[in-house]
Amino acid sequence: MLGRLLPSPMRPERWPVRWRLAGVSAALTFVILLLFAVVVGGLAKDRLESDFSEELELIATQLAASVDVNPVTGGPGIPRSDLARIATGADATIALVNADGVGPVEGATPDSGDLPPPIPGTVRVDSMEVVTRAVEPQQFSASSLSFEPLFVQYARDHNELDETIGRLWLFLGLGVLGGTVMATLAGLAVANRAMRPIAALTETARKIASTRDPSLSMPQPEADDEVGELAETLDSMLAELDAARTESQQMVQLQREFVADASHELRTPLTSILANLELLSDRLGPEGDEGEMVASALRSSRRMRRLVGDLLMLARADAGRLGERRPHEVGEIARTAIDEVRPVAEAHRMELDAPGAVWVSANADELHRLVVNLLDNAARHTPPGTKIRVRVTAVDGRARLIVSDDGPGLPEGISDHVFSRFVRGDGPADVTADAGVGLGLAIVSAVAKSHGGSVQAGDAEEGGALFEVSLPAIATPAEARSELSSSI
Repeated sequence: MLGRLLPSPMRPERWPVRWRLAGVSAALTFVILLLFAVVVGGLAKDRLESDFSEELELIATQLAASVDVNPVTGGPGIPRSDLARIATGADATIALVNADGVGPVEGATPDSGDLPPPIPGTVRVDSMEVVTRAVEPQQFSASSLSFEPLFVQYARDHNELDETIGRLWLFLGLGVLGGTVMATLAGLAVANRAMRPIAALTETARKIASTRDPSLSMPQPEADDEVGELAETLDSMLAELDAARTESQQMVQLQREFVADASHELRTPLTSILANLELLSDRLGPEGDEGEMVASALRSSRRMRRLVGDLLMLARADAGRLGERRPHEVGEIARTAIDEVRPVAEAHRMELDAPGAVWVSANADELHRLVVNLLDNAARHTPPGTKIRVRVTAVDGRARLIVSDDGPGLPEGISDHVFSRFVRGDGPADVTADAGVGLGLAIVSAVAKSHGGSVQAGDAEEGGALFEVSLPAIATPAEARSELSSSI
């Protein structure tokens, strides 16, 4: 229940390993020192109290044995030499009284009247410990005519002993606390030293995670222990992962090159098939069963040609087969793309806003294909009468190409993967029967990335969809030529 109430950082299982090791060391040391202090302190306390009581009883017995008749007064008393020797040095109280407690008689020390009635034995009165001893009859001289029972009382203050015992417990408590603190510091020092190789492994693993480079090697500790074995195991694992990644990259690269080569080789027979089908369609005409069959085959072949062209462009981008880069004005490319798309999108209004010349170093065909795909995507997925706007600007050294519309916008849930391949957003705004295969926006993203740029999808101010392409801009065509020559 207490663990549930405590915040998670305060729970021991959430502590760092070095703190847990130091905590275990400190707790074990505290328990050992506490037991030692309790045992030693108890034994020392009992011994001090026993010595104190034995000393009182011994002195009281000696005083009782020294009682004699005073030759001057004829009464019993204790020699002053004994009083001076015992009472003065020990700050004690001595009384010689009869059975009724009448006294003090000769041989008593000042303030002896505060002692209790004489009862043989040891009693505790407030802070005083009093020992009473009876005087034997044979201790009196023959001059004594009669014997009256007498008692010797010897008392000392117990506070001094209590203070000594208190200091003893204080010293033992300080020793326990000091030992615990020292054990904690020593545990932290040992734990830090032991965890230093693990910290180095953690730092290297964090670097590998951030760079995604398994070719890095783990630091090897000097000691041949469990940490060293862990470092060797991790190093071997990274070497295997690096080898597996290299093999995977080589395989993927081979696949990309194969797709690019295959797509390129497919274009020639497709062009021949299309030419023959078009010639046959012109001879047969649109009428009749044969004419319809040729027209259907021609439509399928044209669609296949577009698909092969799309796959070829994506495969070339994946394989890193970049087209030739030259200076081009983005506004001019956007204008030619609008002129190409406008005949097949007569139901839509297209506007171009390019107030100034914006130059980029790009492949004209790929950049043209990028703009055409964005316009075609807007025309396919918006109802007739929708306005499509193209704006070209330069901001902070970047060329921005923005294609927006006032249609229904992007379908819900598609914005996160709209640039993925073979993703089709079918919705109520789609007006064409041939909605494509879902590679148009993927080509846009591939072309933008191959030119060092990016593309984002969002909502336009008019409420429709918005696609923004950002590319590195150049100041003048001459600057692009100089950069191209220096890179070659």
